[in-house]
Amino acid sequence: MPPPGRLAPLLSPAAPLGSATKPDLRRRFRQRRLEVLPDVEAAILASAHHHLPALVPEARFLGLYWPLAGEADLRSLSGSMAGRLALPAIEGGSPDQAGMVYRPWRADGPLRPDACGIPAPEPGDGNAPPLGPERMALLLAPSLACDAAGIRLGYGGGWFDRLRSEPAWAAVPTLAVLPSVCRLPALPRDPWDIPLQGWLDETGLHWF
Repeated sequence: MPPPGRLAPLLSPAAPLGSATKPDLRRRFRQRRLEVLPDVEAAILASAHHHLPALVPEARFLGLYWPLAGEADLRSLSGSMAGRLALPAIEGGSPDQAGMVYRPWRADGPLRPDACGIPAPEPGDGNAPPLGPERMALLLAPSLACDAAGIRLGYGGGWFDRLRSEPAWAAVPTLAVLPSVCRLPALPRDPWDIPLQGWLDETGLHWF
């Protein structure tokens, strides 16, 4: 694990969390992130370009993500990290069988919507089988919020938690990507929540 970066202060939410449920918090922090992202996205991207290439050796991959509304767009990493980027895809038959996999991604490669309708690399584009955890150096998880214990507030699909419930995937360092105002002292925690190893925001890269 790389040495700890400069720790950003934990920021309290605009109003006390109280007994807020995860759905309540998702609505609240989705709006907060949308409000602040225009002011901090360039700095988050600069943090990514400064810190991430050195953490991903040749022949291994950074698990990026396809940006949705309110998520920092880090796809320009394809310039400095060509051949070392992968995108997730939700694949499988029934909802009970579906899971998240990673496939190599290049900026000019063909994409198709995955089971959640998010662009993902074509399985037949020389990308089968999916990448195993031993090929991944680092995963990035777009997040609505993250707390001091590394608990991430996502969208409720559970894809990252299911993937990282496997010990080999849990061993791959995973960073939340979010504005610093979405960092909290504590979030509600379920038994299946698996802590992340750090976070990336407009102030830099930070390890727990």
